[in-house]
Amino acid sequence: MRRCLVVAPKKVAEATWTNEAAKWQHLKHLRIIPVLGAQQKRIRALNTPGDIWVISRDNLAWLVEHYRNAWPFDMVVLDELSSFKNHQAKRFKVLTWVRPHIKRIVGLTGTPAPNGLLDLWAQVNLLDQGKRLEKLITHYRTKYFEKNYNGYGYTAKPGADDAIQRKIADICISMKAEDYLELPDAITNIIPVVLEDKALKQYKQMEKELLLEIDDDTEITATSAAVLTGKLLQLCNGALYDGERNVHEIHNCKIEAFMELIEQLNGKPALVFYSYQHDRDRILKALEKSGLRIRELKTPQDQLDWNTGKIDILLAHPASAAYGLNLQDGGNHVVWFSLPWSLELYEQANKRLHRQGQKQKVILHHLVVQDGADEDVMAALEAKATTQEKLLNALKVRAEQIRKGA
Repeated sequence: MRRCLVVAPKKVAEATWTNEAAKWQHLKHLRIIPVLGAQQKRIRALNTPGDIWVISRDNLAWLVEHYRNAWPFDMVVLDELSSFKNHQAKRFKVLTWVRPHIKRIVGLTGTPAPNGLLDLWAQVNLLDQGKRLEKLITHYRTKYFEKNYNGYGYTAKPGADDAIQRKIADICISMKAEDYLELPDAITNIIPVVLEDKALKQYKQMEKELLLEIDDDTEITATSAAVLTGKLLQLCNGALYDGERNVHEIHNCKIEAFMELIEQLNGKPALVFYSYQHDRDRILKALEKSGLRIRELKTPQDQLDWNTGKIDILLAHPASAAYGLNLQDGGNHVVWFSLPWSLELYEQANKRLHRQGQKQKVILHHLVVQDGADEDVMAALEAKATTQEKLLNALKVRAEQIRKGA
């Protein structure tokens, strides 16, 4: 191989590949060129002599259009292959256009099938151009899946899991960290948050109104489930957006529990994950007079400062810190202020601290509102099942209970 392209999440492309290569003596001769920034800057980077060029996946379509039939990279590494699992996404489609020009392609991921076996088709298709799991997604679904009785989604046929694994075994290797690396344990800590009477009454009233918007003749779909769950999780956190994106504060119960946890950590650094901007704003306001060094994870410098002990509380959204970032040197406490719907985001975000190089037991703290949507999401995450399916069922059960009690 003469020219290698790495396609990675933006924050990984910014720093991780160059930083990690610099740590290893046998890699120091490699010239790694980040292809980032404005268009002219990216073009200059592409014309800079090197061995490995690293680009964010958001600029992949631009790169394909830039080179067209003169594609110069004989090797491509897809850092976080599961981000190409959607066969309808533009990033998947544009890569298939230049795939015949790529001699060697490697995909890296810790979550190859976060929502089930259907996620594998697009990823494997990029690796082998359809040789193992059918040329078309429709043929793959027909061969290995059955449509659910309600018309929504697919269920794998008996034995499909083993059959698919046998098909791709020659080009895929699955390595569990615990089998190859000496990692400390990751400990789950559930912190129950009990809503005070007034807040509980407000939550139950809003939950009832939201769920009763789905009448007896309307099926709760994935889209409506996402909207409903999003609103209920916001309520658990203590604030809610209205239709004009105005924030209405409902209660401070979870903020208070969060502040108590931070106090109990006695100054130990914590990586705090939030879901909504109003979560972040309210956390920052609560921490204003704490005397702690607080930062939002935005730049490679934030990552460096965290790892060198210059940050006490690092705030991050799981979608912006899910892949590739190495934060294990800065602490061993993760705090989930708000729980994500996505099992993939949840597992990947936890791996920012629980990874090779971590010298302490990682503690995963979860602030979970009792008898609220938090419990449904937590149960689904702990079961490591298809989160979407779990939440659909949970919402249907809650809606039915409310209808009977109304």
